[in-house]
Amino acid sequence: MKKILIGTTNPSKVSRFEALLAAYDVEFCTLGGLGIAEEPAERGTTPEENAILKAAFYGRYFDTVICNDSGLYFDGLPMDDSRQPGLNVRTPSGGPRLDDEEMIQYYTQLVHSLGGKVLAYYLDGIAVYSRGTISSFMEDSEATRQSAFYLVDKPAKERHMGWPLDSISLNRNTLTYFVHQGNNKYDSQQENIMLGQYRERLIRFLAQALAL
Repeated sequence: MKKILIGTTNPSKVSRFEALLAAYDVEFCTLGGLGIAEEPAERGTTPEENAILKAAFYGRYFDTVICNDSGLYFDGLPMDDSRQPGLNVRTPSGGPRLDDEEMIQYYTQLVHSLGGKVLAYYLDGIAVYSRGTISSFMEDSEATRQSAFYLVDKPAKERHMGWPLDSISLNRNTLTYFVHQGNNKYDSQQENIMLGQYRERLIRFLAQALAL
C-alpha cells in the first residue's frame, strides 16, 4: 500500500482525491494528522504554478504528495479587473483569509453588485511530488469554460464544508444549486462527456505520477 500526503487542510479536497484514487491500493495522510502546520507562500501566477509550489514545500515532509490549487474566474470580466477573484478566492483583493461563511457573504455582495448573476468557471491545477520529482496537470481555460456555471446573490441554506461557493452556484441548465442533493452540476450530455473525459485524464495523470 502506498502512503500519500494530501497537501491541504480542506476536507472536501481530501475527499475528492480519495474518490479519484478509490480503485488503487493507497492510504492518505493529512497535514493535521502529521502535525504539519506550516504553509507555503503561494506566489504563482496560475493554479498549476501554485500547486507545484505547494508540492515542493510539502515534499520536505513526505516522499509522496498531492497538492491542488484553484482559481475562480468571472466570464466577461477583464482579467485585470480588481473584482476578478482569480487565485485569491479566499483572500480577495489581498485582504485577510475568509472562512466559509465570510466567503458566502463576500461573493453574494460582489455578485449582487454585478447584477445578481454571473457566469463563472474554475481553473484547477494539480501537482504531484514523488521522491524528488514534481509532475503537474491543468486543463486550459477554453476547456473549463464549457462547464461554466452561474454564481448568484441568493445563497442556499445547505453547505459543503470547504467548498462554500457551492451554496451560491447554480447549474446553468437547470438553475439548481450545487449543494442540493441529487443535483448534477453538469447535466447535459456534452458536459457529462467532457467531465468524464477530464476525470479520466486526471486519474491517468495521478496514476502515472504516483507510479500506481
